[in-house]
Amino acid sequence: MSKNQTIKIFDTTLRDGEQSPGASMNIEEKLRIASQLEKLNVDVIEAGFPIASDGDFEAVKKIAQTIKGPEIAGLCRASIKDIDRAWDALKYAGDRGRIHTFIATSDIHMERKLQMAPAKVLETAVKAVKHAVSYTPNVEFSCEDAVRTRLPFLAEMVEAVIDAGATTVNIPDTVGYSIPFEYFNIIKYLKDNVPNIEKAVISVHCHNDLGLAVANSLAAIQAGAGQVECTINGIGERAGNCSLEEVVMALRTRRDIMPYENNINTEHIYAASRLLSTVTGIAVQPNKAIVGANAFAHEAGIHQHGVLMDKETYEIMTPESIGLNANKLVLGKHSGRHAFVARLNELGYDLPKEDVEKAFVRFKALADKKKEIFDEDLDAIVADEIIRVPEIVKLVQMNVSSGSFAAPTATVELEVKGKLKRVAVMGDGPVDATFKAIKKLTGMKPYLVNYSVGSITGGTDALGECTVRLEHEGHEVLGQGSHSDIIVASAKAYINALNKALDVAQRTRVEI
Repeated sequence: MSKNQTIKIFDTTLRDGEQSPGASMNIEEKLRIASQLEKLNVDVIEAGFPIASDGDFEAVKKIAQTIKGPEIAGLCRASIKDIDRAWDALKYAGDRGRIHTFIATSDIHMERKLQMAPAKVLETAVKAVKHAVSYTPNVEFSCEDAVRTRLPFLAEMVEAVIDAGATTVNIPDTVGYSIPFEYFNIIKYLKDNVPNIEKAVISVHCHNDLGLAVANSLAAIQAGAGQVECTINGIGERAGNCSLEEVVMALRTRRDIMPYENNINTEHIYAASRLLSTVTGIAVQPNKAIVGANAFAHEAGIHQHGVLMDKETYEIMTPESIGLNANKLVLGKHSGRHAFVARLNELGYDLPKEDVEKAFVRFKALADKKKEIFDEDLDAIVADEIIRVPEIVKLVQMNVSSGSFAAPTATVELEVKGKLKRVAVMGDGPVDATFKAIKKLTGMKPYLVNYSVGSITGGTDALGECTVRLEHEGHEVLGQGSHSDIIVASAKAYINALNKALDVAQRTRVEI
């Protein structure tokens, strides 16, 4: 591969990322993420798995109709039915539509999952690619579990699908098993042993089960890969995927030894990270590279002194390079719509007028209670007021009495499917009483997997943020709520999770 070659960035946040437990997104949320990915200027957006559910199909279709810059990919198994369904959604993107089909190639998968002989797997793959090519020349083929595939068979498969018309061949580390020098050698083997390899782009898709997804992806680039498949914040199945922000900033920062280009507008990275966290409720760990809260924080005295003298002593990149502006506009009760909207835009929120008005009303109400409004407060406002699943269950009002002398009691009034319901329930504590009341009113009996409470910003006037993870009818969902009263925040989070459970219950998902 030419040293100056541009590495394609293939984002699968909306497909593989959504398979992260609790990360399910509705169509509106997916479209918001896709719009931010368009600002990032990713080369390919894998919008979903169209045959998995009607919801996934409609999401891929909507994104194909709306997003104009990146290519739009839809995943499908190596079957005629899957491919037809994928193209029905992708056709609205025209020549930017990419059919991404796959079949497993490792012995363990062929024998125990597919129960197919290698020759049959090869035949199925070729047939699938040829059918996909009848719709579009933009076809990607993935050898699922490539890392554990016998190299001669892997080379045979790659050569055959390229001959059939695949223009991108993906060599995924599906289970996060490989280590960098091994992965480098796999890509190099294909470069050296597949006669027609130059007719296709080699893509890599690494999982993070051993914490090596980014390292493996970089090793693959050095061996000749031309596309990296990744996700915002590294979310995805199990331990996640290769992190987009990490691999992109590694390429940008270490051009001295990896002189490869990419098309990412890095100044939109931080906004993309925040938006995804807001939509999914999956927080970024503070020490996460690039986008974590501590990524540009310096605690040690020696480090602080060095940074004050010259930032390059301890900072290998600038906060501004990822869109983190050190000179933030302070918002308060005297701030107007223009300043409010400007900051929302900086944070990656491009809201329609009616949503801006809803958020602004909530902002002014909060500003009357707080001296300053921080970015985290704005994230909470957007998450609480706008980025929501359809509210089948709505909180109308509630009151909780609690203390050391009386049994905690929660009186909750909900609107359930348009009908007002009210009940008073005692519990082991105010939160327990509240959750019991909500369950009684809805008739739902979810299992509480996790409950956490935090302060969004510092100070006694800070918004409280509550996150609950529920398991309901085989689905795990995450709910968020924020309010200056932490019990109200807890109720809102619980209800948000219930609404997600009701929404997700109608969807099925095929995992790969």
